[in-house]
Parts: sequence; C-alpha cells; structure tokens
Amino acid sequence: MQWEDEGIVLAARRHGEGALIVHLLTREHGRHAGLVRGGQGRKLSTVYQIGNRVSAQWKARLAEHLGLLSGELLRGHAARVIDDPARLACLSAAVALAEASLAEREPHPRAFAGLSALLDSLDADRGWAVGYVEWEMLLLAELGFGLDLTRCAATGSTADLVYVSPKSGHAVSAAAGAPYREKLLRLPRFLLAPAPETAPAPDDVLDGVALTGYFLEARVFQPQDRAMPPARVRFVDLLQRLATMARAQNP
Repeated sequence: MQWEDEGIVLAARRHGEGALIVHLLTREHGRHAGLVRGGQGRKLSTVYQIGNRVSAQWKARLAEHLGLLSGELLRGHAARVIDDPARLACLSAAVALAEASLAEREPHPRAFAGLSALLDSLDADRGWAVGYVEWEMLLLAELGFGLDLTRCAATGSTADLVYVSPKSGHAVSAAAGAPYREKLLRLPRFLLAPAPETAPAPDDVLDGVALTGYFLEARVFQPQDRAMPPARVRFVDLLQRLATMARAQNP
C-alpha cells in the first residue's frame, strides 16, 4: 500500500531515539499518520514543523499499519510566523483543532482547502483573525454541524440578523431575539458579508470565536467527553488580552 499527496503538518511527536510520528492533513487522504525515520535530525525536524506544507509519500505492507512517511518541504509556514506570538498561536490552534476533530483517514478536501487558505493569510499577515473564525465555521460544516446564518429561525427574515440560537445553530433577528438576548449567542457581522476591507474590531473577533467555540464544545468535544485543544484555549486567551488592550487604547 502506498500513496503520494500534499499534506499540512498537524503534529510531530518523538518516537524512540530518532524517529517522529507525524500527523498530516492531506488533500486526498484526510488526516493520516506515519513514521518518519530520522525525523528528529536537524534536517527533517525543520520539515515537519506544525503548519508546514509538504509533499508526502506514505507506504505500508497493509492499509491498517502505521506505515512509513517521507516527504519534502513545499512551504515553511511555521518559519514565517515564528516571531509573531499572535500568528503563531493562531497557527497552533488551527492545526490542533484539525488533529483533534477530524476522523483519521477520511478525506476532507474542504477542510484541507480551508486550512490552506488560513495559512496563506497568516503568511501575508492579512485577514487571519477573520480567517480563523471562518476556518472553525468550515470545520463545523465539514463535521456535519454547520450553522445556518442565512435567515431568522423565528421569522424567516434575512435582515438584521444579530444572534444565533445555541439550540438550533440558526440565525435570529434583532427583533425576534430581543426577549431572549441573554440566552443567545452574538453573531458578528463579518460572517454575513464578504470579507471586509477593514479588519473587524477585536471584540467582534471574540464574538466569532465564542460562537464557533460554543458549537465545537457542545457538538464535537463534549459528546466524546473530551476537552477543547489547549492550543485553542491559549489562542482565545491571547485574543482576549489583545481586545482588552485595544479597549484601553480607545476608551
């Protein structure tokens, strides 16, 4: 058994004295692991940094075996963000979430495309905060828990959508949701329109990760008695600190 594919490194863990067990999100073969011989060496350890895009070859005697993985670096995303704590935290959260939520060896081409787009925005240092929320929205949809933000769940209206029902995952208009606003999730406007020319306020981004985080917890992790990946928790904590600083500078 063997295949060749493009992959994004989700995790690389030491195995034995010199090898790595590497988890990739591949374009055609989904989340897939393999053993990289000599992976702890100086040359290969730089290839298998989280977020890096690689050209991968996998082979095993039987399909159910771990198999051997080899590959070449296509784009070193990790090196481009290593000196920026916010972008590095975003990258770490995104790949950790993919590793924790996607079933192994099931093709997820939309997830691969979405994560690739986020990594490109991190490289460019443009639009990555919005891109991260969109990545989590896409991931929810890929897992079968997509949110319906097209019209109000109560009235069918497509205007003035400002809330999301935590029960149904459907949008709710301001008028319909007013009596229940304390129980509803806030819907940031950037999720309803094309990418804005100016970056959303930090509090709007926080509303976005609160929205997606609620449904990831309730529908993906809690049913499996699992916790949100720590890297995602750390990233949200960092966003909260940045929002607090922004409020202090612009009271």
